[in-house]
Amino acid sequence: MHSPRVAEAFAELSTPLLADACLRLGAPLRLSPPVIRPLLPASKVAGRVLPARHYGSVDIFLEAMGAAQPGDVLVVDNAGRLDEGCIGDLIALEAQACGLAGIIVWGAHRDTADLLRIGLPVFSGGACPAGPQRLDPRHPDALASAQVGECAVGRNDVVFADSDGVLFLAGERVGEVLHTARAIWRTERAQAEAVRAGKLLRQQLRFDEYLRRRAVDPSFAFREHLRAIGAAIEV
Repeated sequence: MHSPRVAEAFAELSTPLLADACLRLGAPLRLSPPVIRPLLPASKVAGRVLPARHYGSVDIFLEAMGAAQPGDVLVVDNAGRLDEGCIGDLIALEAQACGLAGIIVWGAHRDTADLLRIGLPVFSGGACPAGPQRLDPRHPDALASAQVGECAVGRNDVVFADSDGVLFLAGERVGEVLHTARAIWRTERAQAEAVRAGKLLRQQLRFDEYLRRRAVDPSFAFREHLRAIGAAIEV
């Protein structure tokens, strides 16, 4: 699925819905560390991963963009460092001009006020005014893969990010996860509308029935109950 189509499919969904879909399908749940947050809370982005391992010089980002496709998301591996801002306004402007959908940084950014004016979705571990003062050996896979927390990602992966966090999916599983997430979204939306109309969630989920069953069998789990009445969401 191409990046623009992924972004369109994700427009009404969220990373929690995708996470629930992964659990239902038995797909690996690949989440970035919670420290990675959007500069603007309402930011939302989805697209193919464009990986880049930072080693102290911004040329790695410029080189990565040379192979970018519209809608790709630059995923920067700076080993989670918060003592230097490796992404700033110029790289964001270049990414925007290249048609990238956003930037995810496993590390810190700088030039916050300018980034907010530019408006490109940027997710990072925080801000640091100091730029890199080092030049490490370049990793041989600097443009092929990136590490984000415990997640190793590459060009065959797709990234989804919003105010709840950042989630990565293998490209071949994107279609089924999005499809399942949409089914979960429809179920939850119907439940929410029913609550607004006066039917409590406890009534919809026959919660009193579950409590009676649990009183007899303490090992009876709520998820078992939900599956039995056809109301399971997560799994």
